[in-house]
Amino acid sequence: MKITNTFITIAEDSKTRQGTVPPHKDGPRTLARLHFDLLEAHPYEYTIDDLNFTVHALKNGIDREDVAARAAFLSKGHPCMRASPLTKTYGFGAHYNHAGKIAIYPADSVAYHKFLKDPEVRVEKAMRNRRAVETA
Repeated sequence: MKITNTFITIAEDSKTRQGTVPPHKDGPRTLARLHFDLLEAHPYEYTIDDLNFTVHALKNGIDREDVAARAAFLSKGHPCMRASPLTKTYGFGAHYNHAGKIAIYPADSVAYHKFLKDPEVRVEKAMRNRRAVETA
Protein backbone atom coordinates (compact mmCIF):
# COMPACT_ATOMS: atom_id res chain seq x y z
CA MET A 1 0.00 0.00 0.00
CA LYS A 2 1.40 3.36 -1.03
CA ILE A 3 0.88 6.22 1.43
CA THR A 4 0.30 9.61 -0.22
CA ASN A 5 -0.79 13.11 0.81
CA THR A 6 -0.44 12.22 4.48
CA PHE A 7 1.21 13.98 7.40
CA ILE A 8 2.32 11.98 10.43
CA THR A 9 2.32 14.10 13.59
CA ILE A 10 4.46 13.41 16.63
CA ALA A 11 3.18 10.76 19.05
CA GLU A 12 0.77 12.08 21.64
CA ASP A 13 3.00 10.75 24.42
CA SER A 14 6.20 12.18 22.96
CA LYS A 15 8.33 13.89 25.59
CA THR A 16 9.34 16.66 23.19
CA ARG A 17 7.30 19.25 21.33
CA GLN A 18 10.13 20.41 19.09
CA GLY A 19 12.41 18.71 16.61
CA THR A 20 15.51 17.29 18.27
CA VAL A 21 18.31 15.83 16.17
CA PRO A 22 19.02 12.24 17.25
CA PRO A 23 22.44 12.08 18.89
CA HIS A 24 25.53 10.49 17.40
CA LYS A 25 26.57 7.46 19.41
CA ASP A 26 29.65 5.28 19.39
CA GLY A 27 29.29 2.37 17.00
CA PRO A 28 26.78 1.99 14.21
CA ARG A 29 24.21 4.73 13.66
CA THR A 30 20.86 4.19 15.34
CA LEU A 31 17.65 3.80 13.37
CA ALA A 32 16.65 7.32 14.42
CA ARG A 33 19.95 8.75 13.23
CA LEU A 34 19.79 6.88 9.92
CA HIS A 35 16.24 8.10 9.27
CA PHE A 36 17.24 11.65 10.18
CA ASP A 37 20.43 11.70 8.09
CA LEU A 38 18.72 10.28 5.00
CA LEU A 39 15.56 12.38 5.14
CA GLU A 40 17.28 15.60 6.16
CA ALA A 41 19.79 15.35 3.30
CA HIS A 42 17.25 14.07 0.73
CA PRO A 43 13.75 15.45 1.36
CA TYR A 44 11.11 13.96 -0.92
CA GLU A 45 13.56 11.52 -2.52
CA TYR A 46 12.64 8.35 -0.60
CA THR A 47 9.40 6.39 -0.50
CA ILE A 48 8.90 4.35 2.66
CA ASP A 49 10.10 1.22 0.81
CA ASP A 50 13.20 3.06 -0.42
CA LEU A 51 13.92 4.37 3.07
CA ASN A 52 13.43 1.02 4.79
CA PHE A 53 15.59 -0.85 2.29
CA THR A 54 18.33 1.81 2.35
CA VAL A 55 18.49 1.60 6.15
CA HIS A 56 18.55 -2.21 5.98
CA ALA A 57 21.32 -2.11 3.37
CA LEU A 58 23.42 0.37 5.36
CA LYS A 59 23.06 -1.62 8.60
CA ASN A 60 23.91 -4.94 6.90
CA GLY A 61 26.54 -3.95 4.35
CA ILE A 62 24.29 -4.76 1.38
CA ASP A 63 24.64 -3.02 -1.98
CA ARG A 64 21.69 -0.62 -2.26
CA GLU A 65 21.47 -1.45 -5.98
CA ASP A 66 21.05 -5.20 -5.35
CA VAL A 67 17.65 -5.85 -6.95
CA ALA A 68 17.31 -9.40 -5.56
CA ALA A 69 18.14 -8.28 -2.02
CA ARG A 70 15.62 -5.44 -2.29
CA ALA A 71 12.90 -7.79 -3.57
CA ALA A 72 13.59 -10.28 -0.78
CA PHE A 73 13.55 -7.52 1.84
CA LEU A 74 10.32 -5.97 0.55
CA SER A 75 8.55 -9.35 0.36
CA LYS A 76 7.92 -8.92 4.10
CA GLY A 77 6.04 -6.12 5.82
CA HIS A 78 7.91 -3.14 7.25
CA PRO A 79 6.82 -0.19 9.38
CA CYS A 80 5.83 3.21 8.05
CA MET A 81 6.86 6.57 9.50
CA ARG A 82 4.18 6.23 12.22
CA ALA A 83 6.63 3.85 13.92
CA SER A 84 9.82 5.84 13.26
CA PRO A 85 11.68 7.11 16.32
CA LEU A 86 11.70 10.51 14.62
CA THR A 87 7.91 10.81 14.97
CA LYS A 88 7.62 8.88 18.22
CA THR A 89 10.49 10.36 20.22
CA TYR A 90 12.44 13.12 18.48
CA GLY A 91 9.68 15.62 17.65
CA PHE A 92 9.54 15.39 13.84
CA GLY A 93 6.48 15.11 11.66
CA ALA A 94 6.73 13.18 8.40
CA HIS A 95 4.99 14.26 5.21
CA TYR A 96 4.27 11.85 2.35
CA ASN A 97 3.71 13.89 -0.83
CA HIS A 98 1.47 13.00 -3.79
CA ALA A 99 4.12 10.51 -5.04
CA GLY A 100 4.54 8.90 -1.61
CA LYS A 101 7.98 10.46 -1.05
CA ILE A 102 8.85 11.60 2.46
CA ALA A 103 10.24 14.73 4.12
CA ILE A 104 10.51 15.52 7.83
CA TYR A 105 9.56 18.70 9.66
CA PRO A 106 10.28 19.70 13.28
CA ALA A 107 7.12 19.99 15.38
CA ASP A 108 8.02 23.57 16.25
CA SER A 109 8.23 24.69 12.60
CA VAL A 110 5.77 26.77 10.59
CA ALA A 111 5.61 24.06 7.90
CA TYR A 112 4.57 21.42 10.48
CA HIS A 113 1.61 23.54 11.55
CA LYS A 114 0.62 24.30 7.94
CA PHE A 115 0.29 20.58 7.24
CA LEU A 116 -2.05 20.26 10.23
CA LYS A 117 -4.41 22.81 8.68
CA ASP A 118 -4.17 21.72 5.02
CA PRO A 119 -7.51 20.18 3.94
CA GLU A 120 -5.76 18.29 1.12
CA VAL A 121 -3.53 16.37 3.54
CA ARG A 122 -4.69 13.47 5.72
CA VAL A 123 -3.27 13.80 9.25
CA GLU A 124 -2.38 10.75 11.35
CA LYS A 125 -0.62 10.47 14.69
CA ALA A 126 2.59 8.55 15.19
CA MET A 127 2.27 5.42 17.25
CA ARG A 128 2.44 5.88 20.99
CA ASN A 129 5.63 4.94 22.79
CA ARG A 130 3.67 3.12 25.49
CA ARG A 131 0.27 1.52 25.61
CA ALA A 132 -2.47 3.81 26.84
CA VAL A 133 -3.49 3.08 30.41
CA GLU A 134 -7.08 1.92 30.57
CA THR A 135 -9.31 3.65 33.08
CA ALA A 136 -12.19 1.63 34.40
